[in-house]
Amino acid sequence: MTDLSPFTDVHDGPMYVVTAAAAGERAGCLVGFASQCSIDPPRFAVWLSVANRTYRVACEAEHLTVHLLHRDERALAEHFGGETGDETDKFATVDWRPGVAGSPVLERLPTWFTGRIEGRVEGGDHVGFLLAPVDVCPRDGGPLPVLLRYRELRDLEPGHPA
Repeated sequence: MTDLSPFTDVHDGPMYVVTAAAAGERAGCLVGFASQCSIDPPRFAVWLSVANRTYRVACEAEHLTVHLLHRDERALAEHFGGETGDETDKFATVDWRPGVAGSPVLERLPTWFTGRIEGRVEGGDHVGFLLAPVDVCPRDGGPLPVLLRYRELRDLEPGHPA
C-alpha cells in the first residue's frame, strides 16, 4: 500500500458537520472533504463516505446543510465523527431545528448554509454532492471565528471505517 502521509500532512482543510433529512430520517456526519467549486453560479461540493448512514439518507434527500466547525467545537466534531448513526441518534443530545426541507440546522454552530443537491460524482469510497446554496446563516458582519482543521482531529477514531 502506498504511504499517503505526505499528502495527509499537506491536507489541512476546515472540518464540517453535514446534515441531511429524508423519508422521516435525519443523519449527520463529520466531513473533511468539501470546497467551494464555482463562483457563478455559486456551488459547493461535499464528499460523503459511502459507508456512512449520512450518505444513505443524503441519497434520498433534496438538500444538505453544511456547518463550519469552529476551533472550540472539538466535542461536537467527536460526536458527529466518532459515533455512527447506525447505532445512535446523534441529534438526541444536541439542539437543532429543521431547516429547508427538514435538513437539520445545528443551533450551536452559527456558520452554515443549506444547499439543494444539483448532482453527484462518484469518487471511490466517497461520493461528491454538488450543492446550490438556498439558505445561509445570518451574519453579524464580524470576523469569522477560527475554524477547526483536519490536523486537530487526526487522532479521532471514526464511528466506522471509511
